[in-house]
Amino acid sequence: MSCDFPSLAAPGVRTLQPYQPGKPESELRREYGLSDIVKLASNENPLGPSPKGLTAVREALAHLARYPDGNGFELKTALSNRLQVPVDALTLGNGSNDVLELVARAFLTPEHEAVFSEHAFAVYPIVTQAIGATARVAKANPPAHAMPYGHDPAAMRASINGRTRVIFVANPNNPTGTWLKTAELEGFLDSVPEQVIVVVDEAYLEYVEPELDCPNAMQWLDRFPNLVVTRTFSKAYGLAGLRVGYAISDPRVADLLNRVREPFNVNSLALAAAAAALEDAGHLERGKATNRAGMSQLQEACRNFGLTWLPSAGNFLCIDLGGRSGREVFLELLKRGVITRPVDNYGLPRHLRISIGTEAENARLIEALADVLKQ
Repeated sequence: MSCDFPSLAAPGVRTLQPYQPGKPESELRREYGLSDIVKLASNENPLGPSPKGLTAVREALAHLARYPDGNGFELKTALSNRLQVPVDALTLGNGSNDVLELVARAFLTPEHEAVFSEHAFAVYPIVTQAIGATARVAKANPPAHAMPYGHDPAAMRASINGRTRVIFVANPNNPTGTWLKTAELEGFLDSVPEQVIVVVDEAYLEYVEPELDCPNAMQWLDRFPNLVVTRTFSKAYGLAGLRVGYAISDPRVADLLNRVREPFNVNSLALAAAAAALEDAGHLERGKATNRAGMSQLQEACRNFGLTWLPSAGNFLCIDLGGRSGREVFLELLKRGVITRPVDNYGLPRHLRISIGTEAENARLIEALADVLKQ
């Protein structure tokens, strides 16, 4: 007897398309038999994890028979001291993706709506649909805008209605790299009704250069109790493989998020590594310097190729390939051992997102891209 299992699933799950991560190196080895591979697909830190974080992981290995601290006391205390926020304003997650899902689980229902922009992070529609809530996708800026394909605060504000319960704002945004400037984001927050939770996703904040006027939204937590700021250790801190992120919010909001948080959602190694990485300012600065130099290296190559790119405050560049298909170029680069990220699933079929790597990795990408563009 055959059971129609999809019919048993929750309505939002039946048609849900799972998140598609960047292609791992191991998969490329299996498919193409390559051994010399450069991965510039997932916005990871090319310098790897903090040495202090690695030391903390080694020391924590001896205690793997024990459950982790379910409340993450040491990491929360370290974050509290670093960010100057109370411990009860913090929520830890299995990566910041986990925290985004906690927001959806805590505040969305099938009777409510979530607002986010076109070309925004793919997890926002996934967590919204999984809950059974309705997604309101605001029109993004037009291509000729100073922030092409970036968030339009007016369009997002116009999407709010009586059913709106959550708004997701990635700043800087992935996959475009664009950002809302200080006055834009502050004005938007000021215009949102107090009963609507606004999540400002700052996964790339550590890479922001001061002259870009991309704000740290934590400065407004006291003014806007409905504000939730999410961050991650996966990018600048190089701990993507351990999965640890966090949210800062009004303690009343954090209490609700922690009610739906899975027990032990952050493992012992991640807790130890993240707390240690916070103290490694030197590694963070080296990563930022590498990103700054690599961004210039890749932009200069694009100029030479006659290609344009979207403004980026992150550790990646979203390149406009003109008349070429982003997926086609992605596949050709795979044959040459270089993994990038097509973004047609984000509504950008002629763009390719490329993570900033080391100087040598960037050079390898540039050489491969030059070869592909000749075809």
